[in-house]
Amino acid sequence: MDDLQWQVVNLGGVLPRIVDEVLDGGGLEALVGAAEERGDWFCAEGAVRGLCAAGEFGRAWAVVEPFVGTGWRPAARVGADVLVRWGRIEQALELSRPAGAAGSEGTEDVAAAARDHAEVLVRAGRADEAVDVLAPHLRDRRVLGALVELTEGQGCDERVLELLAPLAEEFRRSPGRGGGGGPWEALSGQARVLERSGRADEAIRQFGADVAARRYGPLNNVESYAELLARHGRIEELRSLADTESRAAVPVYVRVLEDAGRAGEAEAYLRGLIAAGKPGWYESMLMELLFRQGRPADGIEAAAGTFDDLYDDNLLQSALLLLAEHGLHDRAIALTQERSPEFLAEHEAHWVRSNRWWLMGEAGRAPEALAEIAALPVDGGGEADEADEVEDRELTVAWLLAQDGRVAEADALLRGMPGKRAGTQLAELLLRQGRFAEAIAAIPDVAAQREEEERRRAKWREAAASGAAGGWGGR
Repeated sequence: MDDLQWQVVNLGGVLPRIVDEVLDGGGLEALVGAAEERGDWFCAEGAVRGLCAAGEFGRAWAVVEPFVGTGWRPAARVGADVLVRWGRIEQALELSRPAGAAGSEGTEDVAAAARDHAEVLVRAGRADEAVDVLAPHLRDRRVLGALVELTEGQGCDERVLELLAPLAEEFRRSPGRGGGGGPWEALSGQARVLERSGRADEAIRQFGADVAARRYGPLNNVESYAELLARHGRIEELRSLADTESRAAVPVYVRVLEDAGRAGEAEAYLRGLIAAGKPGWYESMLMELLFRQGRPADGIEAAAGTFDDLYDDNLLQSALLLLAEHGLHDRAIALTQERSPEFLAEHEAHWVRSNRWWLMGEAGRAPEALAEIAALPVDGGGEADEADEVEDRELTVAWLLAQDGRVAEADALLRGMPGKRAGTQLAELLLRQGRFAEAIAAIPDVAAQREEEERRRAKWREAAASGAAGGWGGR
């Protein structure tokens, strides 16, 4: 895997967030510099966004051009976008054009390339040509979805429906043959195009028959049908669907009632499902509904029966997040302390106390959390003690120090720690101070992160080999 693809796979949860914060904070030039000096793709993509927003298309192209030169399709997509916005349509079309004709899958993902090229054609006002490009690849779900999305408002709905019809009929005849790449999405696609072309009743009738016949494919089409009903105010039909296909349709039905000012009906409906013991996390839906209605105490009460469950139906984590979202940190902290001895014995060390420390930090009670961590017993013996069981202990302490205003101590602690996670946390600390270039530099570069990942995998392989040699549990 080359460096660019590796960044997307391994850094996609880290750098985009940092980049967005840098951009929002006015650190555009720091991103431009990082893209040029470090070869960070996410920094380059963020710099391009910022430069295009400022109308500096020439500079944006200069940033992305080296990445485009690698032949990597995501970079070509961003490059084509820059060129279109710059008014260089023919150059954008040339860049986005698939490298070979259909059948040259050995050189690139032709279906994905066709989708990208079609998008440029649509933006150039050449929708009919875009449809021609997509038509041979409609068995690829990405392309089928693109056909529906890209042609909206382009005046070619009838042609799109002609292309979707044989795929939809094929799936209706043999839905079991659809598989992951089958034409099952043609059903929801048909309904969408019919709806937007002023034929909503026909869309509802046809799609409703498909759902009634359980023509679902790998993903359930019930939710798409429920959303269609919701958009057209078919509340009674939606209620009937929720009664028979509850898992997918109930959330849509509840939202429609709430939007219509009928939250009391939504609450009663969910309470009825819970009382009937229906499968599904209806306590979670009810809790969230009550929070949205400004009734957090009732929301907690609705889910409280799950909070000491030792297994998967426990909604404590969701309740903590909702309370924090509504600024009720102290109530959330209390919930972590009110649990049964059995629950705490099972979960306190693994996740409950780390959540409590986070809540304390957010509530301005960081010193209490630091004191809790410092008070964990350390026996110094051969067995793992409680202090050793704290996941990311130093990272947690550094975050709490920063929350307590002890920024210099947090900075020093993080700089003494190796690895991507410490670097990311240091970057976030520096961002708060407007030190954008330093924040980006704090994150290890691609080479360092690949090396760290390889060490981690080698350690895992060594542990696995050791366990196999010892006969797993053979003592």
